Amino acid sequence: VTAAMADGTGLKQFALQHPGRFFDVGIAEEHAVTFAAGLAEGGLVPVVAMYSTFLQRAYDQVLEDVCLQNLHVIFAIDRAGIVGQDGETHQGVFDVSFLTEMPNLTVIAPKNALELKSALHHAIHDLNGPVAIRYGRGAASCAFENHNQTMKEHRSELLIDGSDATIFAVGAMNEVAGQICEELKTGYGVSCGLVNVRYLKPLDTKTLLKYAEKGPIITLEDNQKIGGFGQQAAACLQEHGVSTKTLILAVGDQFVTHGKPDVLMHALGLSKDTAVEKIASFLGINRI
Repeated sequence: VTAAMADGTGLKQFALQHPGRFFDVGIAEEHAVTFAAGLAEGGLVPVVAMYSTFLQRAYDQVLEDVCLQNLHVIFAIDRAGIVGQDGETHQGVFDVSFLTEMPNLTVIAPKNALELKSALHHAIHDLNGPVAIRYGRGAASCAFENHNQTMKEHRSELLIDGSDATIFAVGAMNEVAGQICEELKTGYGVSCGLVNVRYLKPLDTKTLLKYAEKGPIITLEDNQKIGGFGQQAAACLQEHGVSTKTLILAVGDQFVTHGKPDVLMHALGLSKDTAVEKIASFLGINRI
């Protein structure tokens, strides 16, 4: 099911191959979600594919027509994070904040293309209730493609082991996080670990607490800081009485302007170079 986004979400070929399973409801996101809720109530497992920015239009339908009834609807959320030259209105930097507040909803952020495929299979065949999978625009990343792509229910994934600090990265941000870890190692002599968050909801509290005991925690996401993963992780640590230092790297309280993704990420402090500077200051370290 999509809402006038068959081309942008890559569903044109699917529509040709499976015309009886494809529904484009036009520019009517609210109807797309309620229609999917009806399909789920009838025993089907609908996948709703639309851009992050347009899913905002159907907030009420996701909350009350799907989550309230705990229906097995899958949301494939394209163009999550910084989309660049689609324009200011299309930046998908709010979905983590508004989706993770919804009861019954599982929210997944795969790190690359292979994990996205695994997440979709996992959501359809293994999970119950509503599931949202967010992923970015552009060429599919294959960062960390040699790591296990099999989804494990409600578990994050250790990508790089480190002893001085740990980055918890959301989705596609794992690619730049890997570069940050390498720069911290070679330029600062810091052993920084990397954890692929995978499940934004429910939060993998066990893993977060485990690495918080080892040292400082840094969160990295392409969502607004307010209500995002970083704030939720910090709140979790506080609730468990953990006093570990925490640095949240996320989009500030602003609308993100039109521009090339790499330029925007640098301006937002989420590029490798700007993030390393912030982390070095946070850890109180200098170049070697």
